[in-house]
Amino acid sequence: MSSVAIIAASGAGKRMKLEDGTSKQFLEIAGKPVIYHTLSAFEASSSITHIYIATKPDSIETLESLSERHGFRKIRAIIPGGKERQDSINNCIEHIEKDMRSLSIETPEAILVHDGARPFIQPAEIDSITELSCQFGACVPANRPKDTIKVIGKDPLFFGETLDRSMLLQVQTPQGFKASSLILAHRRAKQAGLYATDDAALIEKFFPDQPIRIFEMGYHNIKITTPEDMVVGQAIYDNLLHNNNRS
Repeated sequence: MSSVAIIAASGAGKRMKLEDGTSKQFLEIAGKPVIYHTLSAFEASSSITHIYIATKPDSIETLESLSERHGFRKIRAIIPGGKERQDSINNCIEHIEKDMRSLSIETPEAILVHDGARPFIQPAEIDSITELSCQFGACVPANRPKDTIKVIGKDPLFFGETLDRSMLLQVQTPQGFKASSLILAHRRAKQAGLYATDDAALIEKFFPDQPIRIFEMGYHNIKITTPEDMVVGQAIYDNLLHNNNRS
């Protein structure tokens, strides 16, 4: 059975403070666009057979050129995203369903959903998440928060309670799910007009008996969101390159 990946690359990047309309996915780290590094990891993954990308309409041609230039063979479709991230993911899911009905792709066992602006995910990590998704039905990567987490109080100028950090995880992507469950969860959410902060929340809502396997990550799998992340990202890239050269 095959597994496919959905890459959400429609973000406006408001917190990046880009004034010329440039998408943060096309900012460069080590001389290559952020989205290039993301797609390279999924291209190199042994568990992913097809990649679907949701992006802004005016970015489709740029991504098609990038894909052709770098020989990305797994990219199946680059389609317009929706108003919200969930709409973009659903657009890709509907495209996957269409490909399944036409028998132009094999029915996937798992679907992984990843942020296009997380360029440092590694192929081996993708493969592990895919394997755990198939084994347990759902798998989400996460890491432990370094800082103490406090709840905002009833008066938003003051703190409320302090949460037990040992019981908390910061959730990341790619999030992997049994394909039939993710497809049905998105279909039900669309029918109900329900939006969630991530795909795991939809699975929790519509499949409450489905356990979600934790895949604990390091701290390299950051999401490029603010200008400071570009500096941090270059340092992460250099460290990963150094470690990969040593091995």
